[in-house]
Amino acid sequence: MNTLVALRKHSRAVPATASTPSDYVLPVAGAERIALARRWLLLALAALLGSGLFSVLLVLARTPGINAWLPAGDFFRVALVVHVDLSVLVWFAAMAGLLWSLNLREPQTPRARLAARVPLALCALGAFGMALAAFVEPGQAAVMANYIPVLDGVVFRGALALFGAGALALVALGLARALPVGLAPDGSGALRFGLNASVVAAAVGLLAFGWSLAVVPADLPAKAYYEILFWGGGHALQFTWTLLMLVSWLALAQACGGRLPLSPRVVLLMFAVALASVFVTPLAYLMHDVSTVEHRDMHTWGMRFGGGVAIVPLALAVLVAVAPLRSVGALQRPLRAALLASMLLFVAGGLIGLGIQGSNVKIPAHYHGCIVGVTLALMGMVYHLLPRLGYAAPSGRLAVAQPWVYGIGQLMHIVGLVWSGGYGVQRKVAGAEQVLRSTGEVAGMGLMGLGGLLAVVGGLLFALVVWRAMRAAAR
Repeated sequence: MNTLVALRKHSRAVPATASTPSDYVLPVAGAERIALARRWLLLALAALLGSGLFSVLLVLARTPGINAWLPAGDFFRVALVVHVDLSVLVWFAAMAGLLWSLNLREPQTPRARLAARVPLALCALGAFGMALAAFVEPGQAAVMANYIPVLDGVVFRGALALFGAGALALVALGLARALPVGLAPDGSGALRFGLNASVVAAAVGLLAFGWSLAVVPADLPAKAYYEILFWGGGHALQFTWTLLMLVSWLALAQACGGRLPLSPRVVLLMFAVALASVFVTPLAYLMHDVSTVEHRDMHTWGMRFGGGVAIVPLALAVLVAVAPLRSVGALQRPLRAALLASMLLFVAGGLIGLGIQGSNVKIPAHYHGCIVGVTLALMGMVYHLLPRLGYAAPSGRLAVAQPWVYGIGQLMHIVGLVWSGGYGVQRKVAGAEQVLRSTGEVAGMGLMGLGGLLAVVGGLLFALVVWRAMRAAAR
């Protein structure tokens, strides 16, 4: 009861800050919405910590002597599947749940409050089940499908279905109870439109998953089945994550003291353009069979060219806003570090994508850069929102260094992949299967591994910074 009273007081205090119509500030108000956002944050942190644990298990699975103590079977690929799903799928979905929760109408009845909590419960149980499957079904085949790798066993498939049901309930909640934007939006309204657009993109992604589930032949080999099953929906979800990143960039630039040279209506138009591109997804299903090359290429084309129309002008506007900021306050420094590191990694990933030829490790370098760009933007949003959710504001050297440790580690990781890709090193192989012949190939993959280790440290530092902010508020 005391917690809810404190949240209500906090939610009434937040909107009192002076702002102008062009301020890109995400409103945080309503005790129930704030409490729900805090719970989604806990799931996001659990996903990052779990992915960090499985990254350690990845190393142990390749360590002679120690790997004998791990579960039987190819535990390296088993751990890799769970690591990827926790660090990308669960983390992104939990952060979407956090941001979408703040964009909902405040529930007025016990039934409405219960409906808002159901998606979180389903997603949390599904995520726990996916992690548990690595130990109760370690001998199941690990299928390294794009977007959502899977363990082809009953426990993992059931947990993934449970997580999918939670995601479906979350999207349905976002569509039904999103805050209105209005015909003449201010900066906050433009951000809300961006969040609403990301919900619609997620709905298209879930529609694509369901469509594929209905038409993909179940008797295909597991690798081909899951690759086709997740291809269309996986591409559509990238629009969701990108829209959340763009909302975060604008909010962080504003929070750092930057003045964005775009009116809210122009920003809303850019979000609408980014959203329009996701509707290539149903067209691909209507025009081509899901097993054809044309179907795959249409999704790739839509993602590669559609989103860039909106990303480039918004990224330039954010750079113009933050470039003159020679010095910022102590509480703004972690936000600026996360924003700049996010933009650096996302641009690096995009540039690498332009030079991809063939199937080699340049492909994971491309999507690692883009995914990490989104992750850093969302980390910055967590730092920005912590005090508005009732926690302490992150500050100090550790909070400022964390985005750079994580970002530089990931940059080393993708540079090593690009370096090795130039020698033709293939993707989705490990150990002796990589067949590293030259010194250059070994050096490139060594740089990749060192950067990956540094990135794991950066991810754990993020959890530490957030935990300290939570503890400070509790004290």
